Amino acid sequence: MVANDLILDDAYMWTEDKKLSPNTEMSPEFRARKHLLFLVGTRPEAIKLAPLIKRAEADPAHWIVTVCFSGQHDELAQQVFELFRIEPQFRLKVMRAAQPLSELSSRLLEAFSPVLADVHPDAVIVQGDTTTAFVGALTAFYERIPVAHVEAGLRTNNPYAPFPEEINRRLIAQIATWHFAPTVRAMKNLLAENIPSEKIFVVGNTVIDAVREILRRAPETNTAEVLAPPDRPFVLVTHHRRESFGLPVERVFWAIEQLAQRHPEIDFLFPVHPNPNVRERAVEILGKKPNILLQPPLPYHLFVHLMAHALFLITDSGGIQEEATALGKHVLVTREITERPETVEAGLAILVGTDQQKLMIAAEQLLSSKSRLQAPISSEVTPFGDGRASERILEKLYAQLGAVEITSKADPAKSSYL
Repeated sequence: MVANDLILDDAYMWTEDKKLSPNTEMSPEFRARKHLLFLVGTRPEAIKLAPLIKRAEADPAHWIVTVCFSGQHDELAQQVFELFRIEPQFRLKVMRAAQPLSELSSRLLEAFSPVLADVHPDAVIVQGDTTTAFVGALTAFYERIPVAHVEAGLRTNNPYAPFPEEINRRLIAQIATWHFAPTVRAMKNLLAENIPSEKIFVVGNTVIDAVREILRRAPETNTAEVLAPPDRPFVLVTHHRRESFGLPVERVFWAIEQLAQRHPEIDFLFPVHPNPNVRERAVEILGKKPNILLQPPLPYHLFVHLMAHALFLITDSGGIQEEATALGKHVLVTREITERPETVEAGLAILVGTDQQKLMIAAEQLLSSKSRLQAPISSEVTPFGDGRASERILEKLYAQLGAVEITSKADPAKSSYL
């Protein structure tokens, strides 16, 4: 059964190289293979799950891989799929203009259910703290399928910052069977919530795997092509968080406008999020400054190379805090609190919130200390790992799946993972 808003790609019927259909009785030689269903909704999820998906696909002796894309970030995530050559077997159409979170959650729950019932994988993989991740984990729980949570254990201890992510990841932690924590701090957060220690694995963050993969490639588009002129120094800016809509985002933009006015020799490159709450205010406040370059969202490979060449970054993104740290770049974080305090402790991130004066003072301090910006910062070992998180996750997951009895819906009493 397939929901009306579900597109079932022809690729779902396994092509010859995948050997068999999910609904085909497996011969004994294939019983060692484990079937993973990856649920992906947003661009950050696609970035952080791509290395894991590709590594699993490269090992067909152990893994069967199915990818379900919820469509939460449609075009933005599609760029990442194309970059990493990932073709989702399922594509859901759940997004509606100005859709409240309650409606999105309801539509995702309804759309995910037939996917899981059809595929019935050995494990469902969710990443982070999006609505896709939370509802995907909940649907898997209803289908009695174990859940692996990638990037588990991040906490701010403020239910509304970030919103709704803090509650999403806490709820996923109550559902997940296995918790793949990026850092020791994340592991300690989970232990404090009475998550069994034998179900927690500190593996690093898969975003480091993704960044290092991109840096090994030459950019398909020269970074200079998005700058005018290409030899000018620039600060890279992003802003998109839901809890900052309204006056907070306006204060951030006013600070950037003032910095651009004070420093005409520096460009401020801002790939603007398509959400109208961000885009409309960015155009209104920043659109007339010649050294503020408003861009549409950039392809991920280009964005990584721009991060590597920026003076520093101004962002409210959690993932960019991690990526910038991996690149040895300073970050001014336009949030009051971060679930990634490792970036602050590493001396690369400063929490400035959405206070206009605080942001301007911190930016001026960085700009006045050119030696700090120009001095290379070692990024060989970051607080978020060494670029081998995907390898560790699959190794641990395969060992754990060997001990889990996957129970059909018809016989729930035999479940060994609830």
